Amino acid sequence: MLNAEQIQKNWDKHLKIINHYITGDRKDKVLKMLETLSEIYIMAPASGKAWFHNAFAGGYVDHVNRVVQYSIKQHNLYKEMGGTTDYSEEQLVFAALFHDLGKLGDGVQPNYLPQTDKWRQDKLSEKYKNNPDIDFMLIQDRSLYILQKFGIKCDQQEFIAIRIHDGVFDKANEAYFFSHQESSRQKTNMVSVLHTGDFLASKVEYDLWKKTQNNTSSKPQNVKTSTGRPVKSSEGLTNLLKNI
Repeated sequence: MLNAEQIQKNWDKHLKIINHYITGDRKDKVLKMLETLSEIYIMAPASGKAWFHNAFAGGYVDHVNRVVQYSIKQHNLYKEMGGTTDYSEEQLVFAALFHDLGKLGDGVQPNYLPQTDKWRQDKLSEKYKNNPDIDFMLIQDRSLYILQKFGIKCDQQEFIAIRIHDGVFDKANEAYFFSHQESSRQKTNMVSVLHTGDFLASKVEYDLWKKTQNNTSSKPQNVKTSTGRPVKSSEGLTNLLKNI
């Protein structure tokens, strides 16, 4: 779990990343999107089950910040080892920032809702459930949909990196990775760098969750304000937004 101060710190870091790496008219559109989606964006979890990764309020931004950090580290390591980096830092960071954007929902309604079924909470470790009122889409497809919904363009390398960042964990991506001809192999290495950064971030987040299990309940917890008073997520969000 994250408290209000940690959520605020992650959000500030997120905005700094955008302002540092994203340029031109695209940055203005990205910041406008964040302003529009802020209530969902700031408090969204990164997954629905406790043992996945970052299934708590503010978990999404925390995860994305970590993916950006790890992707940059992987980029530098790849270059150090002699690999070809056929993309810019802005392209890599853009793809890392928005690879999971679809987890926020359809641009109007959130993707994740609190799980209210106690049996599913206790037996399946479900903290959140998918919103039944939005149309089903794969997360990566919805990520690309939301970007175009807000008029945010991505180039071909960024599009492909977001679309197949899950690698072969998603069976739908096999055609992109299993090729019998050299000419049809992936022509950008950004996919591999982003995939590795995302995979490691998710693994670290699982490890961090695992370490807390002896001291925390499996039931959903409340966010705490700076006063230490427990509040529901909606009230915690209101308090956070006053300072943003």
